[in-house]
Amino acid sequence: MSISVNDDLYECTDVIRGVQEVCRVSEADVVSMADSTITVDDIEGELFKIERIRDVLVRRESELRYMMDDIQLCKEITRLKKELHKLVSVPDNDKSNEDRQKEEELLQQIHKLVETRDFLVDDVEFERLREKEEDKEMADFLKSKFPRNMKTGVPTRRATTRAQQTSSPFTKTGITLLKECCGFTCSIM
Repeated sequence: MSISVNDDLYECTDVIRGVQEVCRVSEADVVSMADSTITVDDIEGELFKIERIRDVLVRRESELRYMMDDIQLCKEITRLKKELHKLVSVPDNDKSNEDRQKEEELLQQIHKLVETRDFLVDDVEFERLREKEEDKEMADFLKSKFPRNMKTGVPTRRATTRAQQTSSPFTKTGITLLKECCGFTCSIM
């Protein structure tokens, strides 16, 4: 029995020596997945670039959702306005009480949709200002964290051209939006 314990003890000692040998391996012998020329700062810079790209994509998705909502509201407003136009074109003497009630309902529905659209425009403006502030904070952070990377081009949000600004439906007031998207001047506004 003592022979087996001694054998086990020698075996454990050999294992410990082997582990100690492995632990003495110098840092130069450690193989990394990263390219030997890349630094931790470079990796962090790349991660920030990826995060910025993700932010841009999330913002674009949000803009597209607002645009879809705007298009749907415009279509509904246009449909209601055409229906109202048909009723308004009938002389008052020829209108039934049902026609007058329908006119009033259409006016209320249009008014409600216009208010909804105004809220949408306000939301878009709020998001634009929030994004502008986030961009400024991120630029300040990146300048402090990676001053040398600013020369090589850490991605920043592209400045919109004047043509893009004027063609965007969200840079105008709600009433202007309504008038432009519906194709004719709203008589109830």
